Parts: sequence; structure tokens; C-alpha cells
Amino acid sequence: MIKQRFVDTEIKETIEEHLRCIDHPTAVHWALGCAEHVIQYYERKFPHDGRPREAIEAGRAWLQGTMKVREVRKASFAAHAAARQTDDKAATAAARAAGQAVATVHVFGHAIHASTYAVKAIAHATHFDAEAVADERAWQYKYLLDLEKEM
Repeated sequence: MIKQRFVDTEIKETIEEHLRCIDHPTAVHWALGCAEHVIQYYERKFPHDGRPREAIEAGRAWLQGTMKVREVRKASFAAHAAARQTDDKAATAAARAAGQAVATVHVFGHAIHASTYAVKAIAHATHFDAEAVADERAWQYKYLLDLEKEM
């Protein structure tokens, strides 16, 4: 069996440029949205393991001012632990997207990694369908532009 390789789209660079121009809460909001967009790939396989979803919720609680960074970091670590405990590549990537998204609360630079893991979840779930990967990046870019207008 030939191992398939993840190939990202050019739009990632455009997204990275836009991320340099937004504030921290907007980056967190965007990263959480990217993770939530693919969380289904984890939840379908592990419906009773709420760690990745709880991480996303922790990030949203931080945005609302009801959770401290210390608590949010614990949720991020838990999502990454969930990712390590599965061999399903789409589920792993979705859990990592959640972990990276909530880690954006602590370090702005995690936002792009959340989006990349979200794209990887799509890639694995669709058996590396290039159109599906491109569609996910296009959705992420549009979502970022929409958030910029709102914020």
C-alpha cells in the first residue's frame, strides 16, 4: 500500500497573511471555528469522549471571560491526549485541531496549526480528495474574512 501524503493548498499562505493583521480574540474565534467544523470526525468514532469538544468550549469560555488561561491549557492538553489515543487519522487530526485551536488562547501562532489539522482531518476522511481539501481551506478563508468584518 502506498502511503498518501498530505498536500496543502496555496490559500494557506493567504490565510497566514490575514492572521498577521487580526487581533488575538479574533484569531482564537477563527481557530475554534476551524476545529468545530471538523470535530464530527472525532465524535463519530468516539461519541463518549468529550475532551476535544470540551477544549473548544473552554476556548469559547475564555473569549467570554469565564475561564482562565491556566484552565484552557489543561483542556488543550486533554484534547491532544485524546488524539494520541486513537489510530484513526481523521479523528486524530480533528482532536489535534481542537487542541491547537484552544492553545491559540495562550499562543497566537497556534491558530494556523488548528486550521491545518482541520484540513488534515478532511484529507484523511475523504481519502485525500484534493477538491475536499481545497473546499475546506476556502471555507476557512471565507470564515476568516467574515470574522474580520464582524470584529
